Amino acid sequence: MKLRAVSVMATAVFALSAMAPASHAAGEAGDTGDTDDAIKTVVDSAIEPLMAKYHVPGMAIGVIANGKTYVFDYGVASLQTGKPVAQRTLFEIGSVSKTFTATLAAYAQLNGQLKLSDETQKYLPSLRGSAFGKVSLLNLGTHTPGGLPLQVPDDIHDNAQLLQYFNAWKPAHAPGTYRTYANPGIGTLGLITARSMGQDFAPLIEQHMFPALGMRSSYIHVPTAKMSDYAQGYTKDGAPVRMKGGVLADEAYGVKTTAADMVRFVQANMNLIDVDSKLQRAITATHTGYFKAGVLTQDLIWEQYAYPVALSTLHEGNAPAMAVTPTPAAAIDPPLPPQQNVWINKTGSTNGFGTYVAFVPQKRVGVVLLANKNFPIEDRVSAAYRIMSALVESAQ
Repeated sequence: MKLRAVSVMATAVFALSAMAPASHAAGEAGDTGDTDDAIKTVVDSAIEPLMAKYHVPGMAIGVIANGKTYVFDYGVASLQTGKPVAQRTLFEIGSVSKTFTATLAAYAQLNGQLKLSDETQKYLPSLRGSAFGKVSLLNLGTHTPGGLPLQVPDDIHDNAQLLQYFNAWKPAHAPGTYRTYANPGIGTLGLITARSMGQDFAPLIEQHMFPALGMRSSYIHVPTAKMSDYAQGYTKDGAPVRMKGGVLADEAYGVKTTAADMVRFVQANMNLIDVDSKLQRAITATHTGYFKAGVLTQDLIWEQYAYPVALSTLHEGNAPAMAVTPTPAAAIDPPLPPQQNVWINKTGSTNGFGTYVAFVPQKRVGVVLLANKNFPIEDRVSAAYRIMSALVESAQ
């Protein structure tokens, strides 16, 4: 059925088709239900030692195996209440949120509302004549604008101050020559994309994109009625914490969702479910390879590796240094069209949550890892690699 838009303009610019969620097998840890026992054994063996090692209170693991989906829940959503993780439990996914921002930008480009080759000053006129004003939207979506900080500076409290900061910004490198992972870049792409579509960012994602994907339990701003489903996050020291909003938070790291909804998003990224054809084209377009940086190929936010890929390579590409150290980048000209035989992934972290998403389209396998504690990315990648390797092997 067609989405009901909240305005005539929204109908015109974001008329997506909402499909019913795909059926999936789901089970609590220790209760296989309809799930395949062999898959559950693989997931248990990868996740349970990880939770014990880092004292992770709760996790939800989504698995796609040969196109079929499973969700496994472990532990508790809150140490204070003892409430178990369940199918409806909401997790912060941190920077995995950026993949939705990238999808929205790709959709706007297909709609003719922006071009990734455009400069930011076209959409933010106050930046005309500045160095940042000459940065392309593609640079913002590939971490290559020339050296932005990882986070929006603490003394910036609104968009007006943000634009003042950008006006004074001086690049450390020529755009397109270094990959410097940065929330302000993709956040600004989200801001520009929403403006080009005539709406605010959060409503576009919550009221249009999520329903169009059949993601029925996903939010940027969790409604009061759903707060009881919102997992409590925990710092590395075990202190309870949840993310606080801020400038560009919605666009860069603001999504809260369930494992089942994220599995559905991964299915859409592998073209395994029916969604609006333009939305599907936009999702696929985010897998275009634009830059080579170190061991990874930088897509529109997603990162990819030729498959099969060694675990050591994934560790290198997802290492903390890739988020804090400028990495020389070489443009892929022409850009690499979306590939099937690749490992595509994205990490996400907030102070109290840790996420990892990976999938191989050709093999129709994928893993979504959600935790209410931020523990090392290396261990998240290792667990997902172990699960996916077993899935691929069992399918041969």
